[in-house]
Amino acid sequence: MDTERKSSPRRTIAILSRGDAAARREATSKSGRFVEVLEALAAVGVDGHPAIYDEGFADAVREQLLAVDGVLVWVNPIQDGRNRAGLDALLREVAAQGVWVSAHPDVILKMGTKEVLYRTRSMGWGSDTALYQTAEAMHAELPPRLAAGPRVIKRNRGNGGQGVWKVEKLPNSSMIKVLDATKDTPEELTLDDFLRRCAEYFENGSVIDQAFQPRLSEGVVRCYMAGDHCAGFGHHKVKALVDSPAARSEAGPRLYSSNADPRFQRLRRLMEDEWTPQLTSLLEIARGDLPAIWDADFMLGPVQADGSDSYVLGEINVSSVHPYPTEAPAEIARRVADRLQLKL
Repeated sequence: MDTERKSSPRRTIAILSRGDAAARREATSKSGRFVEVLEALAAVGVDGHPAIYDEGFADAVREQLLAVDGVLVWVNPIQDGRNRAGLDALLREVAAQGVWVSAHPDVILKMGTKEVLYRTRSMGWGSDTALYQTAEAMHAELPPRLAAGPRVIKRNRGNGGQGVWKVEKLPNSSMIKVLDATKDTPEELTLDDFLRRCAEYFENGSVIDQAFQPRLSEGVVRCYMAGDHCAGFGHHKVKALVDSPAARSEAGPRLYSSNADPRFQRLRRLMEDEWTPQLTSLLEIARGDLPAIWDADFMLGPVQADGSDSYVLGEINVSSVHPYPTEAPAEIARRVADRLQLKL
């Protein structure tokens, strides 16, 4: 009897990012910012191919995606003045035909917008957080919160600090001080003037209001996750929303480390053992639908009774997580291989 077993065909993944027609023509698996991911995929038996997207040739991209087993997506919510409306519709279409999409647009809406800060405010990473669905609600509810201390206002969808502000009431004045996360110096203006600046945020979403964390100048820890496993860390001191010139002068680039970094093992245990399971349960996300790569940014909260740091979630990034620790591509590849195994 012939016991020889035929090898199963290799699975295929498209790595999708935004670009023009020239970038699409010139894209290869040996060039670009995802070479390490493509190499890691090959090492686990998955063939990866670049897929450059633009609304102008969406039909060609659709055909490309329908011919693969899965697609990893790296496209910002807002980029070069364009949003993801057309792309998300395309991704939903190919996913409905059996292509695994990471991150699926519906998963992004659950965990990759600022609204996740409000929906998970009762978790261990939560803080004093409010949600404004309308400009009228923000006008009514923000002033009493400002009376208690500085707040951070965030539009529901954005990246690169767009639509993020530190807002505080000036003593003995009807004016407020606001600091745009993308700017270096604050402004003084009336609350009504600030609300007019925020009006456009309600056209396609809501606004999140968090208590300002006074330890922000000590730095932000970014925990990278591949599905429900930690894929490494990044730590840096930031300029965004920091008033003090001395503290701003200490800001520097994000420094990456592996998931074995001894400084962050407590955070790793919290993310893997408690917070990610709580997140998926609270938001009704199946474990298998967690993105192949995502990250959570944490500010330092109050020091606990035992002297350890607490962590306050500032945002979750899902749409376009890059760059990342050098160990992350291997974690991404393992996540992809495990997920595609479910399709066999």
